[in-house]
Amino acid sequence: MTGRVARLAALGLLGLSAAAPFVLLALWSVGRDWFYPAVLPPRFTAQSWRDLLAGERLLGATATSLILGAGTGALACVAGLPVGRSLARLRGWRRHVGAALAFLPVAAPPIALATGLQFSFLRLGLGGTLAGVLLAHAVPAIGYGSLYFLGVFAVFDSRIEEESRSLGATPRQTFFHVVVPLIRRPLADAFGLGFLVSWSQVPLTLLVGGGPVRTLPIEVFALVQSGQDRLAATGALVLLAPAIAALAATRLAASRTEVMAV
Repeated sequence: MTGRVARLAALGLLGLSAAAPFVLLALWSVGRDWFYPAVLPPRFTAQSWRDLLAGERLLGATATSLILGAGTGALACVAGLPVGRSLARLRGWRRHVGAALAFLPVAAPPIALATGLQFSFLRLGLGGTLAGVLLAHAVPAIGYGSLYFLGVFAVFDSRIEEESRSLGATPRQTFFHVVVPLIRRPLADAFGLGFLVSWSQVPLTLLVGGGPVRTLPIEVFALVQSGQDRLAATGALVLLAPAIAALAATRLAASRTEVMAV
């Protein structure tokens, strides 16, 4: 009985610690004149949400983040899939070396990666452009995607492709009409992973995008620095939305997945 109580208490504390930041952000986004030592805001207002919907600054930054996220997710799939598939076909030390190279942009400190990319993109004329920021976001996203698809194709039954080829299908037909339909869910997961990598990216956007490219994380950071707490909390809640949606979708997909033993 004591062990059960301890587990329930631990779960309660874990849930409280996880929910507390979200609750505080929600209160900050609608609270007004909330100063110490007041536990709750004395007044509530939806002004910050109206400002978000009416103002061009945060709406424009949100639109830019959505464009970058969608583009990065697509690149993570388009580039990560063939790389991961090729790595899965390797054996021994070659696969380990390839996986390590794919992991390098993921493991590298974001500031170091952003500094190196900034020097390269400035020479190419991509500094301070949306295209440059998109390519910069794609570097770690493709690394994540490659490692993800390495895991997918490491357990993929290649005999399905061999059977398709034996029936006269070309490699292109086999890939698009046999392989892709079988990995629709991993493709969606990889797209979501790439989207989230871009959605919350700050160092790469700051250094490669400079001032012209303004994303939602950059605007939230600027609002915090300028002391606009309510608007910053509102923007932070918008930042949380895709992550929460991705977790909910993953949970739903997992609950609908059936594992069959043959």
